[in-house]
Amino acid sequence: MFGEQTELIFAALAGLLLLGGWLVERSGASPSWLPTAFYVLAYLFGGFYTVKEAVENLRARRFEIDTLMLVAAVGAAALGKWAEGALLLFLFSLGHSLEHYAMGRARKAIEALAKLAPEVATVRRENGTEEIGVGKLQVGDVVIVRPNERLPADGVVVVGTSSVNQAPVTGESVPVDKSPITDARAALSAFDRVGAEHRVFAGTINGSGAIEVMVARRSEQSTMARVVKMVTEAEAQRSPTQQFTEKFERIFVPAVLALVVLLMFAGLVIDEPFSATFYRAMAVLVAASPCALAISVPSAVLSGVARAGRGGVLVKGGGPLENLGTLTSIAFDKTGTLTEGKPKLTDAVAMDGVSDDELLSVALAVEQQSDHPLAGAIVNGARERLGGRVNPPAVTDVKSITGRGVQALVDGQQVHIGKPSLFDELKDSALPAELVAVNDKLVAAGRTTMVVRKGTRFLGVIAVMDTPRPAAAQVMAELRSLGIERLIMISGDNQKVAEAVAKSVGLTEARGDLMPEQKVQEIKALREKHGKVAMVGDGVNDAPAMANATVGIAMGAAGSDVALETADVALMADDLAQLPFAVGLSRSTSRIIRQNLFVSLGVVAVLIPATIFGLNIGTAVLFHEGSTVMVVANALRLLAYNFTSSANKEA
Repeated sequence: MFGEQTELIFAALAGLLLLGGWLVERSGASPSWLPTAFYVLAYLFGGFYTVKEAVENLRARRFEIDTLMLVAAVGAAALGKWAEGALLLFLFSLGHSLEHYAMGRARKAIEALAKLAPEVATVRRENGTEEIGVGKLQVGDVVIVRPNERLPADGVVVVGTSSVNQAPVTGESVPVDKSPITDARAALSAFDRVGAEHRVFAGTINGSGAIEVMVARRSEQSTMARVVKMVTEAEAQRSPTQQFTEKFERIFVPAVLALVVLLMFAGLVIDEPFSATFYRAMAVLVAASPCALAISVPSAVLSGVARAGRGGVLVKGGGPLENLGTLTSIAFDKTGTLTEGKPKLTDAVAMDGVSDDELLSVALAVEQQSDHPLAGAIVNGARERLGGRVNPPAVTDVKSITGRGVQALVDGQQVHIGKPSLFDELKDSALPAELVAVNDKLVAAGRTTMVVRKGTRFLGVIAVMDTPRPAAAQVMAELRSLGIERLIMISGDNQKVAEAVAKSVGLTEARGDLMPEQKVQEIKALREKHGKVAMVGDGVNDAPAMANATVGIAMGAAGSDVALETADVALMADDLAQLPFAVGLSRSTSRIIRQNLFVSLGVVAVLIPATIFGLNIGTAVLFHEGSTVMVVANALRLLAYNFTSSANKEA
């Protein structure tokens, strides 16, 4: 009749009619039937949706709270207590409509994500351009995205440069620079491995530059569409507390009905008219109906999941959300999670009589001819430090020494760059004590070292390391402020490297030299010792460990099929700084769930004995339905949650 607001409007009309009847009755100047007429109309509007849901429940052979409320309202009418019955139905319908409003608002926060992508896209064709519906886009189509437009599809940039606001999908606060990819067709088959500077997502907002994007996924397969689908599915997943409350209700409701039936026979024990006995039984029925309990957990869970989705964090249901909010241990993979995932040149220590420029220029000249995985880090780092001051010397006869290093001719002299152990195998090349001391110090700090020798002169030691993410130390401090007591690294790197990284970012423990199956055993051991444990990784190499953790958390899940499927919680951006937000929101959700349970169960525990000993229905209704409104309003606070690390002021 009035769309989504009909139930709320009916509840308001019931309230107005109840107030009108009460005022007419208090005036004493109206016919005796008029107040009753107002109350009957209040019954009709207040009970309309209650009757509707009760009938649906009875058809499905469910005897739930709606039915209990109707029985109580009919009982009040039978006693001639029309005002109290109308008050009951008004407050119950108001609570119900506010419950549906809360659920609707949380769902709208989720649905708003789905509406971020535009409805039409401009596609480049051989003879010009064509505007088509986003649903008709095919993989391989090239779409034109003008400045400040929303992107219509997941894809890779093929023309133009711009900065894209990815906050709607990843939660990143700073726009990400985008540039064209060299081989777009090849990138389509490996979209989740394409660099962030080339990859874009549907629903994100283009900046000031016009770009052209080759579509990598159809609209229904886009990251945004799949996130919306997964968040929607998450509503159906029950949290541990929700499972408990549902089991509790299945036992509690029959127990209440048995108590009400028993109270009907109170007249056999005490001397009172049946009307008083019946009134007391109806009051107990109202007091004991667990309306607030029924809505307390799902409203909080849904609000929490919706808020997380809006912040670039995908939480797959109430279980992970609640577990993440109660655990005190988090394990981290190292490479690509706590660190950048790519080594950098960190140290270049020249021996006495050798300049830094000479050491770096020789290393640069040789390593830029090498295909070793660490060569790129040395080349980039050396170029940055030299700053164009020195031109690298000419290099010839470059040869790889498998597993040891590389050799070449530079200025007619033999140059070796490699592990310290390489020089134990070469003639007349014992490492000087000074160099050994420098190397040992760097190794103890977690560096991977290489010694540089030119002819018979040792030039020095260069060291590389997969450096920690800039935000890692701050993130660990924020997690500790949220109550996470154990921050553990489990890594395949050697123990010294693991310890060095752990110390630099503020972890409590580091466990290195672990194979994938050993990581799983570590997670199982942590669960046995500490109960709940979360595992943070990239969702691919760490999938077995994440699957065995209480909560598996994947980073950089935007565009990654594996991360989205394997993780319980997915940080859409490759940004460790989202983790405290996720933990803080989960902590707040758990706290609000506890508050709601305390209120809902506490009110029932107080009202049942109070009504048995004479509390009237009207007062019981006010407290009972007031608690329902209170828990709904409390849960809605989560939609406005903002993480503040310093004061730890969650909602």
